[in-house]
Amino acid sequence: MSSPTPILNTSLPSSFRQIRIELAREQGHPEGAHDIAYVLVAPLNDDGRIDAEAWRQRREACRVARLRPGADTVHGHLVHRRGGAWAFEYEANIPDEGGYHFNEERFVPGEYVSVNEEGRMHPFRVVSVARL
Repeated sequence: MSSPTPILNTSLPSSFRQIRIELAREQGHPEGAHDIAYVLVAPLNDDGRIDAEAWRQRREACRVARLRPGADTVHGHLVHRRGGAWAFEYEANIPDEGGYHFNEERFVPGEYVSVNEEGRMHPFRVVSVARL
């Protein structure tokens, strides 16, 4: 995948949002972890679900940043796979990560979503959803 092309937020439809999800409570992280997170740029419909049609029209703008303590931020894209699954496809040499039932999940503050990282499912909490 090539380097990201700069995208002007003002050129995106109003449905695009910046979404931050942080690791929720799980074994090894009883309080969750603020610094293990993802920041997504994606279109949401009125229910807070990812809008697949808007994604198709502006897929190059649907980005993800993978945040980990002590590591460089890894950038990639939100991709829609056959069968309706969503995944994070990275520009770095790390495996893609799948969103568990992202097509059904609501991205609104306080909701929980799951991400499959290297074959292990992790819970994340939606902490913010902001207009671009």
